[in-house]
Amino acid sequence: MILRAVSVIFLVYVGVCAASAQEVERLVVLTHDSFAMTEEVLAAFEEHTGISVEILRSGDAGQMVNQAILSKNNPLGDVLYGVDNTFLSRALDAEIFAPYESPALAYLGESFIPDDTFRVTPVDFGDVCLNYDIAYFEERQLELPGSLSDLTKEAYRGLLVAENPATSSPGLAFLLATIAEFGDVGDYTYLDYWQDLERNDLLVVDGWTDAYYGEFKVTGRDSGSRPMVVSYASSPPAEVYFSGDPDTGALTGAIVGDNMCFRQIEYVGILAGAVNEEAARQFVDFMLSPPFQEALPLNMFVFPVREDITLPEVFAKYASIPENPAIVEPADIEAKREDWIQAWMEVMLR
Repeated sequence: MILRAVSVIFLVYVGVCAASAQEVERLVVLTHDSFAMTEEVLAAFEEHTGISVEILRSGDAGQMVNQAILSKNNPLGDVLYGVDNTFLSRALDAEIFAPYESPALAYLGESFIPDDTFRVTPVDFGDVCLNYDIAYFEERQLELPGSLSDLTKEAYRGLLVAENPATSSPGLAFLLATIAEFGDVGDYTYLDYWQDLERNDLLVVDGWTDAYYGEFKVTGRDSGSRPMVVSYASSPPAEVYFSGDPDTGALTGAIVGDNMCFRQIEYVGILAGAVNEEAARQFVDFMLSPPFQEALPLNMFVFPVREDITLPEVFAKYASIPENPAIVEPADIEAKREDWIQAWMEVMLR
């Protein structure tokens, strides 16, 4: 019944012409290792188009983009999904995408659309934020930090664990949030801020797993002692969803103050020279269709970009979406990413 319902919704939404789609045999979607979608949703697309979808996972987002660039004269697939705003300019500068303006863009907020060339289409977003142990702060009647600057105060000494931006995606996102807030030139820059965090007993680990499941007080193993961690705004609903006992409520929360989170937006694009460009266009439309957008939160724990999608109850109840996330332009990220990281390493890992 689920497959039938999804199929009907998708068919009505995209108005697929089955006769023309019958000519297409296979569509290859190049994506990252974190891609996840229900078989029912993908099967609905295949059933009503006659297009067989092959998912080709290619490492993390950076590795995926690099592979697409190296193979641009002989594309590995028809569609690339999962390039985010930290690598977007690299992909655009390499001219690996063919433009396509999906009619479903009418359902999106303008802030998600990067430019008027329509070389990529936004699909989902997630915010890298500080997560905190609710009980720890309540028991001590300790106010949550209201800004990134607050984290350097004595009240928060030794409370935060963050990830190395050279080895971690959320670590890089948090670094970018600090660059957006403090800049990289002037009397007090992001490097000065990180040194102040270090003096306030910041703990830096290599990756998100080490931070969240190793050092974070709520979810960490026996040694976890830090009540704040750099993670995602979707981590609290994810914890409740996987707890097996949602009635207990959330043990963690996300701090979403102005300029304290960095928004990662993921895009899909049709690869230039794609064998099945028409099928690729249908798949882009499909990724913005209600069935796919509705399935995103509980499969990849990200937020849909469509404004008319109702979030699952656990997201609606426990997720927080920042009103004013930190912003760094993709072109600036591409131009300065490596220099910013190298400077951070020289200061923090000396």
